Amino acid sequence: MANASRQAAWEYWGAELKRRREESGLTQEALGRQVFVSGGYIGQFEQAIRKPQLDVALRIDEVLQTDGFFERTWRKLIDDQRYPDYFAAAAELERLATKINDFESMIVPGLLQTAAYTRAFMLAGNPLATEEYIEEKVRGRLDRAVILKDTTRPVYWAVLHEAVLRVPVGSPAVMVEQLEHIAQLARERKILLQVLPFAAGAYPVMGKSLRLMEFGDAPPTAYTEGAYSGNLLDDPAVVKWAQAAYDLVRAVALSPEASLALLESAAEDYRRCASTT
Repeated sequence: MANASRQAAWEYWGAELKRRREESGLTQEALGRQVFVSGGYIGQFEQAIRKPQLDVALRIDEVLQTDGFFERTWRKLIDDQRYPDYFAAAAELERLATKINDFESMIVPGLLQTAAYTRAFMLAGNPLATEEYIEEKVRGRLDRAVILKDTTRPVYWAVLHEAVLRVPVGSPAVMVEQLEHIAQLARERKILLQVLPFAAGAYPVMGKSLRLMEFGDAPPTAYTEGAYSGNLLDDPAVVKWAQAAYDLVRAVALSPEASLALLESAAEDYRRCASTT
């Protein structure tokens, strides 16, 4: 995991530790005694200066009765290599989000991708990769999408630039399956979908993706991504700017009904192409 992304994730881990410790009415010294470290160590964990060992994370979960939160997050930060370094921290936070707003300018958001689309996209950037590598990346992408099937799934709102629909990734048949998958999620009211048409012209964060995440008991965050790089942002002023940029994009996008119709029209275009090849 890249240093910046790893540090941001550990800072979130520490902030959660402080919040839950204070909710339990424990001082750093009191919690330290119960998990067999000093109060100073607890303070360093909370400030992300020092990283805890797994046995400490397990004992923290036991004392604070956090249902394995600190163990699971620890394991993700230490062991999870399924995601690019710059995205790993954001991938962990999306599991905790109560609301996710995505904007994508060129590709289908990861949470909405089918296995075939993901495979084609990964192969485009890694044409000499082993099958094992590609399948690992596909599994990681599909594992993330499980959150949209949970009964406690977050509110998910996606704004896709029309280029996402028109630039083929894989064969026409792959695109038909992918667009139909998105349409089905929208029809089942599992996601809110809008499309930003070519006719809308210039828009904020051109050429990049933007994600906003809200949480039940933590400040919102923003995540921006370009080619082979990503930034997880939690500064309130920067997050406020990102929210304003997303609102501007959403304001000029098509309505959900018109967006679904455009998506289904694009799927039909690919279907005709598939039938002639």
